[in-house]
Amino acid sequence: MLVELHIENLGVIERAELRFGPGMSALTGETGAGKTMLVEAIDLLVGGRADASIVRHGAAEARVDGRFDLGDDAGEVVLTRVVPADGRSRAYVDGRPATAASLADRARDLVDLHGQHAHQSLMSIAHQRAALDRYGGVDLGPLRAARARVTELEAELATLGGDERARAREIDLLRYQVDELDQAAIVDPDEDDTLAAEESTLADAQGHRAAGAGAIEALRGDEGGVDALLSAARRLLDDRAPFAAIAARLDAAMAELDDVAAELRGLTEGIDEDPERLAEIRERRQLLVDLRRKYGESLADVMAFHAEADDRLRELLDYDRRAAELDGLLASARTDADEAARAVRAARRAAAPGLAAAVEERLRSLALPDAAVAVEVGDDSDDDADLAGDGVRFLFSANPGSPLLPLQRVASGGELARTMLALRLVLTGAGDDDSVGTLVFDEVDAGIGGSAANAVGRALADLSQRHQVLVVTHLAQVAGRAAHQFVVRKSVRDESTYTDVTPITDDARVDEIARMLSGEVTDAARQAAGELIGEVAVGRDGKSTRTRR
Repeated sequence: MLVELHIENLGVIERAELRFGPGMSALTGETGAGKTMLVEAIDLLVGGRADASIVRHGAAEARVDGRFDLGDDAGEVVLTRVVPADGRSRAYVDGRPATAASLADRARDLVDLHGQHAHQSLMSIAHQRAALDRYGGVDLGPLRAARARVTELEAELATLGGDERARAREIDLLRYQVDELDQAAIVDPDEDDTLAAEESTLADAQGHRAAGAGAIEALRGDEGGVDALLSAARRLLDDRAPFAAIAARLDAAMAELDDVAAELRGLTEGIDEDPERLAEIRERRQLLVDLRRKYGESLADVMAFHAEADDRLRELLDYDRRAAELDGLLASARTDADEAARAVRAARRAAAPGLAAAVEERLRSLALPDAAVAVEVGDDSDDDADLAGDGVRFLFSANPGSPLLPLQRVASGGELARTMLALRLVLTGAGDDDSVGTLVFDEVDAGIGGSAANAVGRALADLSQRHQVLVVTHLAQVAGRAAHQFVVRKSVRDESTYTDVTPITDDARVDEIARMLSGEVTDAARQAAGELIGEVAVGRDGKSTRTRR
């Protein structure tokens, strides 16, 4: 539900703050006062086209904010549209930048806008089809699932190998890559580190041996070696009680020195000069560098590429078997999709007469007693192209003897408006029209009066039992049935035009309805207005009820 609408510098509106309640709200005022700008503001919020010409003269930009109550403890959402006098418009959802398309997507379940010349929801075949599906409770789940399976299998078949020449080229490339990696036989992702250490040893074998021999001589040399010095120190402390602990540590150090010297000797003697092994290591390491350059940052990446390429090669070599398998699955999936489509078409055709009859019945209550409606589902001459009956069309005739033709071709503005209202009432009555919380009607009662005006007013009031309804109207018969009313007035101050929007109640509302009835506020007009308004109470559940005075 739209609970607050904030407008700045939009056309003749310098600033307006509107707070809406549940039920039906009427926006009234003299012709040219700026009522349609309020609908323009809401249209901007739902992603409508932004034109810099709507920015108030002298202002840098126009701004519209709408705060919506999502109900059921779901919180609120704030939609914003800013239209600069120079430059592209900007959109925001809860204060965060968004595109106009994403703004429209977010508003889709919040507002449905109907203008006198823009009944998109009824003119569009997609919306007519959706209305039929909602009315008939048509389950599209199996059809969507079946079509998704067909799409999945078609994509898998397309990526399996492409055309024969492309497949042959890919097989040749993969064979070369897999052969190269097979020959490399990389099994350890740390192989290069291991080889680097071995290369370092072999590259300076002579130096390593000399260093080892020198270290052994320093540790165990006959003249002045560490071993001789430790032995001499140990003998000096022998049998001297104050140095018993130190003597024990020297014994341990000498034993450790013996171990170190033995290990050092073994390592030194094990180092041999091996030019052939050194060359082999360097060649292997260069190969690993080349493979990383082509197949991955690390040897682990190269090994992963090897496995993937091998799998892909096996898949392509197994193409014929797998392609035949996929062809069979695809044929079965298409059969399932066709059967699901026929079931949907049958359900739509079963529901179509009931929807048409229900809309006709509602149209009679909207002062179109001779209107005839039919809902056409698909074309029998083209069943294969439209198995699901997606080609739904509403056919309409306003007068006896006139042929049923597509609604958008033969219905006048008033007839189209009333047909749209009738459809809304039917879907609401069936409990299948809860997807949109707020319905906005811009002078859908234009061109009608008398009993038709009364019928439209009653229909809008009925809709407000389930939806929030905002209606721009010139008809007292419509405004009088609203739970809330706002009057739009234009004035000139300091040679500039301003439009103000004011909520009215009690006597002010009676005066406004009286003006709408007779053009001036007289006692007789006020009495008629009071009788028309009656008493409207908005319950805690948001529904409105009327009691005649």
